[in-house]
Amino acid sequence: MSTDTHSAAIPVSSGIRQPYHLVDPSPWPIISAFSGGLLLFGIAEYANHHSKLVLPAGIAAVLLCMFGWWRQVLKESNTPGLHSPLTRLGLRYAMLMFIASEVMFFAAFFWAYFNFSIFPSNMGNLTSAAAAVWPPAGVHTFNPLHLPLVNTLILLTSALTLTWAHHGIAHGNRRTLIIGLILTIVLGMSFTICQAREYSEAPFKFTDGVYQSVFYMATGFHGFHVIVGTIFLTVCLIRALRGGFTAERHFGFEAAAWYWHFVDVVWLFLFVAIYWLGYRG
Repeated sequence: MSTDTHSAAIPVSSGIRQPYHLVDPSPWPIISAFSGGLLLFGIAEYANHHSKLVLPAGIAAVLLCMFGWWRQVLKESNTPGLHSPLTRLGLRYAMLMFIASEVMFFAAFFWAYFNFSIFPSNMGNLTSAAAAVWPPAGVHTFNPLHLPLVNTLILLTSALTLTWAHHGIAHGNRRTLIIGLILTIVLGMSFTICQAREYSEAPFKFTDGVYQSVFYMATGFHGFHVIVGTIFLTVCLIRALRGGFTAERHFGFEAAAWYWHFVDVVWLFLFVAIYWLGYRG
Protein backbone atom coordinates (compact mmCIF):
# COMPACT_ATOMS: atom_id res chain seq x y z
CA MET A 1 0.00 0.00 0.00
CA SER A 2 2.65 2.49 1.05
CA THR A 3 4.87 1.89 -2.01
CA ASP A 4 2.16 2.46 -4.61
CA THR A 5 0.68 5.45 -2.88
CA HIS A 6 4.05 7.08 -2.22
CA SER A 7 5.22 6.56 -5.80
CA ALA A 8 2.10 8.19 -7.17
CA ALA A 9 2.61 11.27 -5.01
CA ILE A 10 6.15 12.00 -6.24
CA PRO A 11 6.90 13.39 -9.74
CA VAL A 12 8.32 10.63 -11.93
CA SER A 13 10.71 13.02 -13.74
CA SER A 14 12.66 13.92 -10.61
CA GLY A 15 13.70 10.42 -9.58
CA ILE A 16 13.41 11.60 -5.95
CA ARG A 17 11.20 9.67 -3.53
CA GLN A 18 10.54 12.64 -1.22
CA PRO A 19 9.70 16.32 -1.79
CA TYR A 20 12.92 17.69 -0.25
CA HIS A 21 16.09 18.62 -2.08
CA LEU A 22 19.08 16.94 -0.49
CA VAL A 23 22.14 18.65 -1.94
CA ASP A 24 25.14 16.64 -3.04
CA PRO A 25 28.35 16.99 -0.98
CA SER A 26 29.96 20.27 -1.98
CA PRO A 27 33.33 21.83 -1.13
CA TRP A 28 32.07 25.40 -1.62
CA PRO A 29 30.67 26.12 1.87
CA ILE A 30 33.95 25.36 3.67
CA ILE A 31 36.01 27.06 0.95
CA SER A 32 33.76 30.12 1.17
CA ALA A 33 34.21 30.25 4.95
CA PHE A 34 37.99 30.30 4.62
CA SER A 35 37.79 32.82 1.76
CA GLY A 36 35.63 35.15 3.84
CA GLY A 37 38.12 34.89 6.70
CA LEU A 38 40.98 35.65 4.32
CA LEU A 39 39.13 38.70 3.02
CA LEU A 40 38.45 39.96 6.55
CA PHE A 41 42.11 39.47 7.48
CA GLY A 42 43.13 41.35 4.34
CA ILE A 43 40.85 44.26 5.22
CA ALA A 44 42.30 44.40 8.74
CA GLU A 45 45.87 44.33 7.40
CA TYR A 46 45.14 47.10 4.94
CA ALA A 47 43.35 49.25 7.53
CA ASN A 48 46.03 48.91 10.20
CA HIS A 49 49.28 48.49 8.27
CA HIS A 50 48.34 49.60 4.72
CA SER A 51 49.44 46.19 3.50
CA LYS A 52 47.99 45.12 0.15
CA LEU A 53 49.43 41.60 0.12
CA VAL A 54 46.43 39.70 1.55
CA LEU A 55 43.46 41.82 0.45
CA PRO A 56 43.64 41.03 -3.31
CA ALA A 57 43.92 37.31 -2.52
CA GLY A 58 40.84 37.51 -0.29
CA ILE A 59 38.83 39.32 -2.95
CA ALA A 60 39.88 36.81 -5.61
CA ALA A 61 39.01 33.85 -3.35
CA VAL A 62 35.54 35.24 -2.59
CA LEU A 63 34.85 35.88 -6.28
CA LEU A 64 35.98 32.34 -7.12
CA CYS A 65 33.62 30.91 -4.51
CA MET A 66 30.75 33.01 -5.82
CA PHE A 67 31.33 31.73 -9.34
CA GLY A 68 31.74 28.08 -8.35
CA TRP A 69 28.91 27.91 -5.83
CA TRP A 70 26.43 29.81 -8.01
CA ARG A 71 27.30 27.61 -10.96
CA GLN A 72 26.46 24.54 -8.89
CA VAL A 73 23.18 26.04 -7.68
CA LEU A 74 22.15 27.02 -11.21
CA LYS A 75 22.90 23.50 -12.41
CA GLU A 76 20.70 22.09 -9.65
CA SER A 77 17.87 24.51 -10.45
CA ASN A 78 17.86 23.40 -14.10
CA THR A 79 17.50 19.72 -13.20
CA PRO A 80 13.83 18.76 -13.79
CA GLY A 81 11.95 18.10 -10.58
CA LEU A 82 14.89 18.83 -8.30
CA HIS A 83 13.64 22.17 -6.96
CA SER A 84 10.18 21.14 -5.82
CA PRO A 85 7.67 23.70 -4.46
CA LEU A 86 8.74 22.77 -0.94
CA THR A 87 12.38 23.31 -1.86
CA ARG A 88 11.63 26.73 -3.38
CA LEU A 89 9.78 27.68 -0.19
CA GLY A 90 12.84 26.68 1.82
CA LEU A 91 15.03 28.85 -0.41
CA ARG A 92 12.77 31.83 0.27
CA TYR A 93 13.01 31.31 4.02
CA ALA A 94 16.78 30.92 3.72
CA MET A 95 17.08 34.22 1.83
CA LEU A 96 14.95 36.00 4.40
CA MET A 97 17.13 34.63 7.20
CA PHE A 98 20.25 35.74 5.35
CA ILE A 99 18.89 39.28 5.02
CA ALA A 100 17.96 39.22 8.72
CA SER A 101 21.59 38.37 9.54
CA GLU A 102 22.68 41.28 7.36
CA VAL A 103 20.36 43.57 9.32
CA MET A 104 22.13 42.57 12.53
CA PHE A 105 25.50 43.08 10.82
CA PHE A 106 24.73 46.72 10.04
CA ALA A 107 22.95 47.20 13.37
CA ALA A 108 26.37 46.82 15.03
CA PHE A 109 27.76 49.78 13.08
CA PHE A 110 24.71 51.94 13.81
CA TRP A 111 24.96 50.96 17.47
CA ALA A 112 28.59 52.09 17.60
CA TYR A 113 27.79 55.33 15.80
CA PHE A 114 24.84 56.27 18.03
CA ASN A 115 26.68 55.20 21.18
CA PHE A 116 29.47 57.68 20.49
CA SER A 117 27.12 60.37 19.17
CA ILE A 118 24.96 60.26 22.32
CA PHE A 119 27.90 59.78 24.71
CA PRO A 120 30.93 61.40 22.97
CA SER A 121 32.92 61.26 26.20
CA ASN A 122 33.09 57.45 25.84
CA MET A 123 35.73 57.89 23.16
CA GLY A 124 38.36 58.69 25.80
CA ASN A 125 41.72 60.46 25.38
CA LEU A 126 39.95 63.67 24.34
CA THR A 127 39.92 67.14 25.78
CA SER A 128 36.72 68.27 27.48
CA ALA A 129 35.85 70.50 24.52
CA ALA A 130 36.37 67.75 21.94
CA ALA A 131 34.47 65.21 24.03
CA ALA A 132 31.41 67.44 24.30
CA VAL A 133 30.38 67.31 20.64
CA TRP A 134 29.79 64.79 17.87
CA PRO A 135 31.35 64.59 15.36
CA PRO A 136 34.47 65.48 17.36
CA ALA A 137 35.78 69.01 17.08
CA GLY A 138 38.05 69.49 14.10
CA VAL A 139 36.41 66.80 11.95
CA HIS A 140 35.25 68.12 8.58
CA THR A 141 32.22 66.09 7.51
CA PHE A 142 30.79 65.62 4.03
CA ASN A 143 28.09 67.96 2.79
CA PRO A 144 24.98 65.71 2.52
CA LEU A 145 23.64 67.79 -0.38
CA HIS A 146 26.60 66.99 -2.63
CA LEU A 147 27.72 63.45 -3.56
CA PRO A 148 25.74 61.75 -0.74
CA LEU A 149 22.51 63.18 -2.14
CA VAL A 150 23.49 62.14 -5.68
CA ASN A 151 24.13 58.60 -4.45
CA THR A 152 20.78 58.58 -2.66
CA LEU A 153 18.97 59.56 -5.85
CA ILE A 154 20.91 56.92 -7.78
CA LEU A 155 19.89 54.12 -5.40
CA LEU A 156 16.27 55.26 -5.22
CA THR A 157 16.13 55.29 -9.03
CA SER A 158 17.70 51.82 -9.15
CA ALA A 159 14.95 50.54 -6.85
CA LEU A 160 12.38 51.80 -9.36
CA THR A 161 14.11 50.24 -12.38
CA LEU A 162 14.49 46.92 -10.55
CA THR A 163 10.81 46.94 -9.56
CA TRP A 164 9.97 47.62 -13.21
CA ALA A 165 12.10 44.63 -14.23
CA HIS A 166 10.33 42.46 -11.63
CA HIS A 167 6.96 43.58 -12.95
CA GLY A 168 8.11 42.61 -16.44
CA ILE A 169 9.11 39.04 -15.62
CA ALA A 170 5.99 38.56 -13.46
CA HIS A 171 3.93 39.27 -16.57
CA GLY A 172 6.13 37.28 -18.92
CA ASN A 173 7.72 40.34 -20.55
CA ARG A 174 11.35 39.30 -21.03
CA ARG A 175 12.30 42.55 -22.80
CA THR A 176 11.23 44.67 -19.81
CA LEU A 177 13.18 42.37 -17.49
CA ILE A 178 16.38 42.75 -19.50
CA ILE A 179 16.11 46.54 -19.92
CA GLY A 180 15.28 47.02 -16.24
CA LEU A 181 18.24 44.89 -15.18
CA ILE A 182 20.64 46.77 -17.46
CA LEU A 183 19.49 50.12 -16.07
CA THR A 184 19.80 48.88 -12.49
CA ILE A 185 23.31 47.52 -13.08
CA VAL A 186 24.42 50.82 -14.65
CA LEU A 187 23.01 52.74 -11.68
CA GLY A 188 24.74 50.39 -9.25
CA MET A 189 28.07 50.93 -10.99
CA SER A 190 27.45 54.69 -10.96
CA PHE A 191 26.93 54.58 -7.20
CA THR A 192 30.23 52.76 -6.73
CA ILE A 193 32.07 55.30 -8.88
CA CYS A 194 30.56 58.22 -6.94
CA GLN A 195 31.49 56.63 -3.61
CA ALA A 196 35.04 56.01 -4.81
CA ARG A 197 35.28 59.69 -5.77
CA GLU A 198 33.88 60.67 -2.37
CA TYR A 199 36.55 58.61 -0.61
CA SER A 200 39.27 60.14 -2.78
CA GLU A 201 38.14 63.61 -1.68
CA ALA A 202 37.67 62.68 1.99
CA PRO A 203 39.24 65.18 4.43
CA PHE A 204 40.11 62.40 6.89
CA LYS A 205 41.53 58.88 6.98
CA PHE A 206 40.33 55.63 8.53
CA THR A 207 42.83 55.80 11.39
CA ASP A 208 42.21 59.45 12.32
CA GLY A 209 39.73 58.69 15.10
CA VAL A 210 36.58 56.92 16.23
CA TYR A 211 34.22 58.91 14.01
CA GLN A 212 36.36 58.30 10.95
CA SER A 213 36.63 54.57 11.66
CA VAL A 214 32.87 54.13 12.14
CA PHE A 215 32.17 56.22 9.04
CA TYR A 216 34.42 54.14 6.80
CA MET A 217 33.27 50.82 8.28
CA ALA A 218 29.57 51.59 7.84
CA THR A 219 29.70 53.24 4.42
CA GLY A 220 32.52 50.98 3.19
CA PHE A 221 30.71 47.74 3.98
CA HIS A 222 27.58 49.17 2.41
CA GLY A 223 29.59 49.96 -0.71
CA PHE A 224 30.87 46.38 -0.68
CA HIS A 225 27.26 45.15 -0.54
CA VAL A 226 26.40 47.36 -3.51
CA ILE A 227 29.22 45.74 -5.49
CA VAL A 228 28.03 42.25 -4.50
CA GLY A 229 24.45 43.20 -5.40
CA THR A 230 25.62 44.48 -8.79
CA ILE A 231 27.30 41.12 -9.39
CA PHE A 232 24.06 39.36 -8.36
CA LEU A 233 22.09 41.39 -10.89
CA THR A 234 24.70 40.84 -13.60
CA VAL A 235 24.34 37.08 -13.16
CA CYS A 236 20.56 37.52 -13.38
CA LEU A 237 21.00 39.52 -16.59
CA ILE A 238 23.07 36.75 -18.14
CA ARG A 239 20.43 34.20 -17.15
CA ALA A 240 17.67 36.44 -18.53
CA LEU A 241 19.47 36.78 -21.87
CA ARG A 242 19.68 32.98 -22.02
CA GLY A 243 16.00 32.58 -21.21
CA GLY A 244 16.63 31.25 -17.71
CA PHE A 245 13.59 32.93 -16.09
CA THR A 246 9.89 32.45 -16.62
CA ALA A 247 6.84 34.15 -15.15
CA GLU A 248 6.29 31.12 -12.93
CA ARG A 249 9.88 30.40 -11.88
CA HIS A 250 12.30 33.26 -11.28
CA PHE A 251 13.24 33.06 -7.61
CA GLY A 252 16.93 33.66 -8.41
CA PHE A 253 15.95 37.10 -9.67
CA GLU A 254 13.62 37.68 -6.72
CA ALA A 255 16.39 36.87 -4.24
CA ALA A 256 18.72 39.37 -5.94
CA ALA A 257 15.92 41.98 -5.90
CA TRP A 258 15.30 41.46 -2.17
CA TYR A 259 19.01 41.89 -1.52
CA TRP A 260 19.17 45.07 -3.60
CA HIS A 261 16.16 46.65 -1.87
CA PHE A 262 17.75 45.82 1.49
CA VAL A 263 20.91 47.65 0.39
CA ASP A 264 18.76 50.63 -0.65
CA VAL A 265 17.09 50.80 2.77
CA VAL A 266 20.42 50.59 4.60
CA TRP A 267 21.74 53.50 2.56
CA LEU A 268 18.72 55.66 3.50
CA PHE A 269 19.52 55.06 7.19
CA LEU A 270 23.19 55.86 6.55
CA PHE A 271 22.33 59.04 4.69
CA VAL A 272 20.02 60.31 7.44
CA ALA A 273 22.10 59.23 10.45
CA ILE A 274 25.66 59.81 9.31
CA TYR A 275 25.57 62.32 6.45
CA TRP A 276 22.58 64.48 7.37
CA LEU A 277 22.28 64.43 11.18
CA GLY A 278 26.07 64.18 11.53
CA TYR A 279 26.79 67.11 9.20
CA ARG A 280 28.72 70.04 10.57
CA GLY A 281 28.62 72.98 8.17
